Amino acid sequence: MTEAQRRFRAAMANLSAAVNVVTTDGRHGRAGVTVSAACSVTDSPPTMLVCVNRSSSSHDIVMANGRVCVNVLGTDQEELAMHFAGATNVPTSERFGAGSWDFATYGVPVLRDALASVTGRIVTRRRQGSHTVAFVEIDAVTSRLDSGALVYFQRRFHSLTA
Repeated sequence: MTEAQRRFRAAMANLSAAVNVVTTDGRHGRAGVTVSAACSVTDSPPTMLVCVNRSSSSHDIVMANGRVCVNVLGTDQEELAMHFAGATNVPTSERFGAGSWDFATYGVPVLRDALASVTGRIVTRRRQGSHTVAFVEIDAVTSRLDSGALVYFQRRFHSLTA
């Protein structure tokens, strides 16, 4: 790693970010991955940007299925974030055993107690370095107000409450 890369990573550790589990299901299989690089782009049409590391075992499945749910995690969902980040010994095929999931309503796994779940289809993608940047056009949204947010800051999880 170059000095510029080390400095960039250190600086980006100061950029707090929501913690999300991006899920998919379809012809290419069911998968999910924890991401912190996700944000809104526009409300006309409702669109999000999601960055998925190409080294993730879920990357190719997410991109091939083309339909995803961005599940924004609440303060009590750190363990779930770790499972889908691959930081536990839970095999990929068993990660959906944690949490309560709705697999039928939107055609992709939606976390029932997520702070927000935003479902849509990938309309544009671009490879950029180690990641694929995907623009997701949104067709369904659910949210709740009874939890704070799980955020990632300084390479650790933190709870953010109003």
